[in-house]
Amino acid sequence: MKAVLPSRRGPVGMLLAAAVLAVSVACTPSSDDGTSASSCVFLVDYQNHEYSDVANVDFTVGDKLGPATLPSCNDTPDDDDDAQPPSPTTAYAVKGVDPSIAIAVGDTPSDTRLVAVHSGNKIPPEVKELIRGS
Repeated sequence: MKAVLPSRRGPVGMLLAAAVLAVSVACTPSSDDGTSASSCVFLVDYQNHEYSDVANVDFTVGDKLGPATLPSCNDTPDDDDDAQPPSPTTAYAVKGVDPSIAIAVGDTPSDTRLVAVHSGNKIPPEVKELIRGS
């Protein structure tokens, strides 16, 4: 894909050109060999709830809750590759948030990310409070 860049000169033109280039590159995921790469949504199954990733949050990890699972991923079902198998992870409480709403997951408490149960496209209010800048 060839980007058509404006002919403005100076800082504004340079920023616009950089933005157009970044968007065109970001829309084309690829692997090391130049072919399309898969990109699954980060999901977690824990105690019959499905949680998804929440970015830009500040949270405090609480007690270890137990095992959780990263479900299998097969975002390219028409190719001959096998789906990414489910993998185990550990669930931790998030201080101030009920585990039925949000948990932290990772191999250790210092290597966790926050995931939350979403209702449609709505983020629970308890989790919105943790998002930086909100």
